[in-house]
Amino acid sequence: PDGYGKVGNPVCGDLMEIFIRVKENVIEDIRFRTFGCGSAIATSSMVTDLAKGKTLEEAMKITRDDVATELEGLPPKKMHCSNLAADALHAAIEDYREKQKKE
Repeated sequence: PDGYGKVGNPVCGDLMEIFIRVKENVIEDIRFRTFGCGSAIATSSMVTDLAKGKTLEEAMKITRDDVATELEGLPPKKMHCSNLAADALHAAIEDYREKQKKE
């Protein structure tokens, strides 16, 4: 992958990884691997749907609220899952940007 983001929540044990492939500043391909509850998997999947085909700048603007809204809401005790998904996406983009600085 061009960029990789990994985040976790030690309280619930969820772990999310996002892998992005970037071409001309656009997320051409995005995949996830998640270890956690159904809400964690759903939010990871949704963030990949929201980010694919977007520029890096557009994808950085995707928020936890965007993810939850697209899923038509999450139970309050599962909202942290949408935080993790957005954070993993942003971490993957930051990883990509750091790699570009080194080249």
